[in-house]
Amino acid sequence: MKRRTLLGGLALASSAPILASAQDAAWPTRPVRLLVGWPPGGSVDILARLLQPRLQAALGQPVVVENRPGATGSVGAAEAARASADGYTWLVVVDSHAIIPSIMTLPYDTRRDFTPVTLIGRGPLVVTAHPSTPWASFPELVAAARSRQPGSIPYATAGIGTMMHVAMVQLCNVAGIQMTHVPYRGGAPALQDALAGQVPLFVTNAPVGGPHVRSGALKGLGVTTRAPWRDLPGVPSFHDLGFNGFEAPTWWGVFAPAGVPTHIRQRMEIALSRVLAEPEVRARVEA
Repeated sequence: MKRRTLLGGLALASSAPILASAQDAAWPTRPVRLLVGWPPGGSVDILARLLQPRLQAALGQPVVVENRPGATGSVGAAEAARASADGYTWLVVVDSHAIIPSIMTLPYDTRRDFTPVTLIGRGPLVVTAHPSTPWASFPELVAAARSRQPGSIPYATAGIGTMMHVAMVQLCNVAGIQMTHVPYRGGAPALQDALAGQVPLFVTNAPVGGPHVRSGALKGLGVTTRAPWRDLPGVPSFHDLGFNGFEAPTWWGVFAPAGVPTHIRQRMEIALSRVLAEPEVRARVEA
């Protein structure tokens, strides 16, 4: 994953002086929450827990990761939107945070109720198949889907409105096939069923699916970056498979509830930037 900040230069940009209360100036003075709208074991949870100990050291206060799974991450986002804008609640998200407002009715407004703080990273999705399936490649899967009743082949994702879901719909449209989407409450429960062969196909991101592709527990049929991915040798990109120009990378980031004072948001961005720049943390994120 290539790391950069969403709000380039926000922490260092000059701005008008901000008058803060003594309490705000001392932030943080108590534990800080990182809300994750997904179950434990998924990519958002993995990254939040990777950041937690180093962020805790940087801020000098306990940092607690809280999982609030459900409705494609929107349960956790709704809790973050309701939280006091005092700098003690932050939301760690994946790409679906920007997608689901167009397909779901939400109890919050993504643009109005949140402010982006930093981008953690970007990376590929990977379409995987259980080893028991007969398809050795994505073209073989396409051929099988064309020869069967439309929708007879199911695929699992972490939920409706995730980039995984959107990317697979796009691939099916371009290939002229229909498959049935099986949404889960997160990447971890979908992975369990994929490894057990309960679903033949699983579309996920590299942090979740990559280790199992490398171990042989799942077959990698293609990645959604323009070029093959360094950590999944032998797995072609969909661009190279004939889906010219196809690219659907996933991303992870940190957001603040709207109204968090600018100087507190800047301090959090600086802390996150420093943590993500640490060689050990950077290596683990890239892995």
